[in-house]
Amino acid sequence: MTKIGIVGDGAAGLTAAIALAKRGFDVTVIGKGFKNTNSYLAQAGIAFSILEGDSPRAHFLDTVRAGKYLNDEEVVWSVVSKAPEAYDFLTALGLEFEANETEGGHSFHRVFTIRNETGKHLMKILYMAAEEHGVNFVEGLAEELAVRDGVAYGVFLEGELLKFDATILATGGFASLFKYTAGSPLNLGTLIGDAAMKGAPARELEFVQFHPTGFIGKEGVRLISEAVRGAGARLVTDDGERFVNELSTRDIVARAIYRQMQAGKRVYLDATGIEDFKRKFPQIYAFLIREGIDPSKDLIPIFPIAHYTIGGVAVDPWYRTGIKNLYAIGEAMSNGFHGANRLASNSLLECIVSGLEVARTISRDRPRLGEVPEVPYTFDSLGDVEALREILWEHAGIVRTAAGLRAGLEKLNEIEADGRLKLLARGVLECALAREESRGSHYREDFPFMRKEFERPSFFDGRCRL
Repeated sequence: MTKIGIVGDGAAGLTAAIALAKRGFDVTVIGKGFKNTNSYLAQAGIAFSILEGDSPRAHFLDTVRAGKYLNDEEVVWSVVSKAPEAYDFLTALGLEFEANETEGGHSFHRVFTIRNETGKHLMKILYMAAEEHGVNFVEGLAEELAVRDGVAYGVFLEGELLKFDATILATGGFASLFKYTAGSPLNLGTLIGDAAMKGAPARELEFVQFHPTGFIGKEGVRLISEAVRGAGARLVTDDGERFVNELSTRDIVARAIYRQMQAGKRVYLDATGIEDFKRKFPQIYAFLIREGIDPSKDLIPIFPIAHYTIGGVAVDPWYRTGIKNLYAIGEAMSNGFHGANRLASNSLLECIVSGLEVARTISRDRPRLGEVPEVPYTFDSLGDVEALREILWEHAGIVRTAAGLRAGLEKLNEIEADGRLKLLARGVLECALAREESRGSHYREDFPFMRKEFERPSFFDGRCRL
């Protein structure tokens, strides 16, 4: 029986596991538990263009507009057109959505949600379905890809080689390589850097989406969902001034907040006009109350945070990487779906679609391990990750400049950290430096406009190619 190893137990990984197990593959998922994934933390919902009055074409146009026309249009069509299949897949497992909402950048209320804690309910259903279909679970963090001569043979876990006919990266992105993020601290992107080092280039690493409304409190960094703004919350300064359209795309809102802060003002989310906040947003309400804030009468202090990394391992339309028998799905990969900026709630749609699609690809490819050569194990330690986080936050944050990016690259040389993480950080800095324009989530203060000559993707294989 063909053995498949999936690294990551978020929405993409579990969807692929279920779809492959249904096809008779022997599937093993490696991860630290679905509750430690970004998918579990997802508050808002999943974008499905399936309601009357909506259409895949409208969803396509919204996605391309948000992506500032850097999207691979064939990929966008492929993903949004599979929304009905993804919806049917989830509802057949027993997932029941409760509402439809509009989020920034969407022209229709196509974001399907469950009490604004959609990820929590989604992941429980996916995990139970994976167990029911006989998927094997191994708890731990895969430290390294087992690759030799351009072929993947599995992964190393605590120094032991786990051999697989095909290996799927579903590790999520690398937002935790930035100082402030509300995502899973596990999402450092180690295996994305590992893949780039071993022959699978990365794509569009410079595009990092900052969520406008992070909250930094006693319990650490948390997220105030975009759906709160969709329900009518306003962004105001400490003198009560409203300064941006709250339903603009995240890059516009995050930069508007950043500029207010640069001008010395504090920024708040005013949700006092939302009726029954507690019922609509139970998770957010609970942690705000613990922080001493009652959203029905108090302003909520907010701060932009690193949220979603658009870049990842480059894949073809069938989710194959540049390494034989290695595939990548979800936020771990990049195929041009998001362009320069992710449209809200397209990420979970992408997770489900890519999980279903990679199962079809592997069914066609029928990969076989063959004889396994000696594969070296080189992992030692991650090193000074905090220093890397400081560099990326300071030099590749919401607003970037050539001088700042070059300074970041110089500092990077002095850091003692895992070479794969340093390579990934270098890819972010170098590609942000090479892209001399502002487009989507990448903003250059010294090049504040989009430029037609840069309407193309970047690739990084140790050197940025744009």
